[in-house]
Amino acid sequence: MTGRLAQICRHPIKGHGRETLASVRLLAGACLPWDRHWAVAHEAARLEPGWNPCVNFARGAKAPELMAITSTLDEVTASVTLHHPERGDITFCPDEPADLPRFLDWVRPLNPANRAQPVAIVSAGRGMTDSEFPSVSILSTSSLADLSRRMGQDLSPHRFRGNLWLDGAAPWAEFGWIGRHIRIGDAVLRIDERITRCNATKVNPETGHPDADTLSALETAFGHQDFGVYATVIEGGPIAAGDDWSLT
Repeated sequence: MTGRLAQICRHPIKGHGRETLASVRLLAGACLPWDRHWAVAHEAARLEPGWNPCVNFARGAKAPELMAITSTLDEVTASVTLHHPERGDITFCPDEPADLPRFLDWVRPLNPANRAQPVAIVSAGRGMTDSEFPSVSILSTSSLADLSRRMGQDLSPHRFRGNLWLDGAAPWAEFGWIGRHIRIGDAVLRIDERITRCNATKVNPETGHPDADTLSALETAFGHQDFGVYATVIEGGPIAAGDDWSLT
């Protein structure tokens, strides 16, 4: 099975923004560079050194308005510009303590008042993905089109906050790839496990408001709530939108 890499997406701050890349260099055993490099801990977080699970962080599943944030990362200065349709723009350095109060003032109105509020930005030396291992998420445009058809509405790929979107696969074929390798551009990844989805996928990423019960649609159609797969980079190398992919 072969196809084309349709889109590369990165989310520098977990749950807070997205950006589309033309190309990137994958590294063996690592997440997509700068993806989920930071995460926003809330006041009820119980953090351990290094990677921590998503329950410790502000995210779209609990604060849907966060889903409407877009982002631009300056890799040279490690600064991030966030945009939200109701909050405007903010540029700051997540690693700079002096910038934290300004960021918190900007983002708190996007968090429900009855939820634990954001208090800190943390990093782990690896991407703060939802998987315990450093993963790159792979999703299928054909599966998205099929789910959209079943639901009777066009679903944005940004609901699913994936890294690599593939054209050319049969709908839902990716679930049969577990344990196999996929070559994309000059990189090789191993498909490891399916991704079980959360309430964030119900949210329109343009408005930040829930408008599609994706979880019920998946459950009704397939008896599960999975969309996309997690992969591990086995051989690093450059990849670019438009590159060919093939299962090996």
